[in-house]
Amino acid sequence: MKEVMGPPGDKAQEHSLANGVDLMNYVTKFQWDKAKYPTALPLSTLTDIISKVQSFTELRSRATAYNSLKATLHSLEHNLNGNLQTCCLNDIVRKEDLVVSEYLTTLLVVVKKYLQWERSYEVLSEFVVPRSSRKIFEDRDGGIFSVTLFKRAVCEFKAKAQESKFIVREYSFDVEERKQQEITKLSVHKKEQHGIFVRWLKVNFTQVFIAWLHVKALRVFVESVLRYGLPVNYQAFLLETDRKHSKKLKEELSSLFVHLDPTASAKEVSCDIPGLCQQEYSSYICFHISTGMLEISEPSAT
Repeated sequence: MKEVMGPPGDKAQEHSLANGVDLMNYVTKFQWDKAKYPTALPLSTLTDIISKVQSFTELRSRATAYNSLKATLHSLEHNLNGNLQTCCLNDIVRKEDLVVSEYLTTLLVVVKKYLQWERSYEVLSEFVVPRSSRKIFEDRDGGIFSVTLFKRAVCEFKAKAQESKFIVREYSFDVEERKQQEITKLSVHKKEQHGIFVRWLKVNFTQVFIAWLHVKALRVFVESVLRYGLPVNYQAFLLETDRKHSKKLKEELSSLFVHLDPTASAKEVSCDIPGLCQQEYSSYICFHISTGMLEISEPSAT
């Protein structure tokens, strides 16, 4: 959502809701949704039900389509607003600037700032119309000049111009006009798709976040049973912290609950529990929940 909605960041943040409330509020008041995920079902069945909510395949498909549309539009806009070789000239060149007859034609030539065009163009071909060149457009890098010559000398002129570091630019008023129309069409389409994509993201963000939190709760239960055995005898707490104090909080918790598993304080711990590495292993069960993934500074809960 941050990428699609763009800055400012609070624009995306205001849409990061779960059941209509902000994420931290939902987390602190979390209750297992028995209607969606009946606790009488086996754990494997609950996991399957929860995982079906996560529309990652559809997200990739929608994101690919939207990003492809955006890239195409950006490329066209960049070309038409780019350097002298690609920028749009329809607002600059008038049809009367271009001589098109049975024998004559007008070319547009890109000339770098440091090159001498006026002294050179007439000698590039004997079939150039004398004093026919006009400056069409100029920027800090150079200019675009028109030159009229006989059609039969176009190939010869282009070759000689290239030798002199002049660039003959292919130009057609009708082609440029079609490009402008295509940009307008794509801009409208992108705006429509942006609205559709944002609405889809908002709905699915909520669903995925809720499912994700249920997975966290499920893991707390499963890991506690695996670690401490039966009968079930544990209490789950939600502790709010931030990046600055999270390390200190974990140290305090390890000290407080060291009696649950004294080996956890050893420098080297042999841990065969899937998904847990040595650095993550502690005497208590702990899972991180980020509630500020759309913010610059992320508050979190453990």
